[in-house]
Amino acid sequence: MIEKDTIKLLRECDAGIKMGISALDTSLQYVSSAKLKTKLENSMKDNEKIKHDLQDLLHKYNDTGKEPALMAKSMASIKTNFKLAVNESDATIADLITDGCNMGVKSLSRYMNKYKAADEKSKNIAKQLIGVEEKLAADIRGFL
Repeated sequence: MIEKDTIKLLRECDAGIKMGISALDTSLQYVSSAKLKTKLENSMKDNEKIKHDLQDLLHKYNDTGKEPALMAKSMASIKTNFKLAVNESDATIADLITDGCNMGVKSLSRYMNKYKAADEKSKNIAKQLIGVEEKLAADIRGFL
């Protein structure tokens, strides 16, 4: 049971971090504030580090991870493109990223509760990811 829950939690973290990195990458193209850009880039670096550690753990379990759900990825892309077409501003970007962070925290918390038997390393990865999401959401509030 421990290994099954561990792999499932790691897969969900993998899908979530891929969504997050993709959202940050897309958003960086539209940012005008140097301060906001730095905050997003720093979060991207934090996410990339966690992703590297996550990939190492997945490899240990001979698992390739999980891609984000196509529907979720498509809906996020449509929402982002629509909102930016209507109002291409740092406030819009901050709003979109904050929504994404909140969804990430909610989803990861749900998966941590669901896969309680996961090993401590996997739980720590999920906690780190939650921490990065919460920090970014707090850091960009001044741009909302």
